[in-house]
Amino acid sequence: MTDRYYALTVVLEKDIREDDAHHLLNAIRMLKGVLRVKTHVSNIETLMAEERAKDELGRKLIDIVYPKT
Repeated sequence: MTDRYYALTVVLEKDIREDDAHHLLNAIRMLKGVLRVKTHVSNIETLMAEERAKDELGRKLIDIVYPKT
């Protein structure tokens, strides 16, 4: 038995301007089976989450390169 998906999420490599995303959004809407395309505006919460994730990964990398012995 195979799984059935009800939604797919696309994460952009970096924030893009609304007018630059227009053609991308239209292309996704043209795909077979797409019912709705919803955009999410970048805000301070996403910026903070990204910075915290970068900090955590940086700390883990430093611990790997310079292990506490």
